[in-house]
Amino acid sequence: MDRQRLVNLLAAIAAITVFGFTFGLMFPLLSLIMESQGIPSHIIGYNAAMHPVGIVLSIFVIPAVVRRFGAKRAVIGAAFLTAAVIVSYPFFPVFWWWFGFRILQGFFVSILFAISEAWIVKFAEGPWRSRILALYTSILALSFGGGPAIITLTGIEGTAPFLVGAAVLLVAMLPIFFVKDEEVKSEDENPLSVLAFARKAPILLFAVGMFAILDAANLSFLPVYAVKKGFDQETAALALTAFVVGNTVLQFPIGWAADHFPKRLVMAVCGVLTGAASFLVPFVFGTFALWPVLTVMGATAAGIYTVALAELGERFSGHELVTGTASFSTMWGLGALAGSLTAGWSIAAFGPDGMPFTMAAVFLVFIISLARRRKPA
Repeated sequence: MDRQRLVNLLAAIAAITVFGFTFGLMFPLLSLIMESQGIPSHIIGYNAAMHPVGIVLSIFVIPAVVRRFGAKRAVIGAAFLTAAVIVSYPFFPVFWWWFGFRILQGFFVSILFAISEAWIVKFAEGPWRSRILALYTSILALSFGGGPAIITLTGIEGTAPFLVGAAVLLVAMLPIFFVKDEEVKSEDENPLSVLAFARKAPILLFAVGMFAILDAANLSFLPVYAVKKGFDQETAALALTAFVVGNTVLQFPIGWAADHFPKRLVMAVCGVLTGAASFLVPFVFGTFALWPVLTVMGATAAGIYTVALAELGERFSGHELVTGTASFSTMWGLGALAGSLTAGWSIAAFGPDGMPFTMAAVFLVFIISLARRRKPA
């Protein structure tokens, strides 16, 4: 790999870190603040769902933004706009400003994610692709874990957590200034047909959606769940860190397994472990076993995305690959929307334990779907 290609790859991963950090910080931070104000769980779910709404909306403008401003300037501009949204939260009341801010935040952060992931897939071509993608998802998971860890230092009161989040976001953008290759081929300038790609790879998109459902549900409500079950706010934030920390050490082995065994088999094993771990959470809460269970659940859930991304790069190239990354982003947004709403509803309807049991049921559906589709799709 030549030096400039490596620089471009590292810069793209840095931008993805921004996405992960802001997601990992803002989801639990805003949920904990609303919980402390006595806002009902289902309203917190509605508010959290606005973020993925912004992600879904962004897919319709990303090609035009890249054509108009170029990929690098689009990423940098989106970072500054995201930072502006983040520092605005503490100065406005929850209703209805925070609903609009969550849409804008999801919209701008999605621009970072879609462009950066396209860079990563492009610059990771070659025999190291699966391992690079595994490293990428590990770093993404680490950035998710860094967000809630900040809450343990700043608390949830005042402007401090928002200012720290915006500052880290802007610092992480510095490597993007070193990107040299930002040319967009004409085939990439055309509007992307998510529906057309979905007909070619429905199971891959389904896998991304399942990961997003569980990921957004836990990012939005795992700290709230832990508080309702008796943890203080700081320990509740650490529960979310445990959920994502396994990704930093377990994604590479999952990527290795996907290189040596059928990818669908690896994906199915990850699904079984994720569903089983979610089911076990209420039974091990308050014991030491909670922490490894949360770690396994987070690692194997993200492993589904790692394997899906590896299969995407293996099966598709050129314009189809670009369409695939855009489709992944769209499905992630839809899945995250469903996850946030489902988590809020399940807690409101069945109590705190309704969330992990509902997520386990969701993954049972995923496992059955994989078993019924034997050929790649």
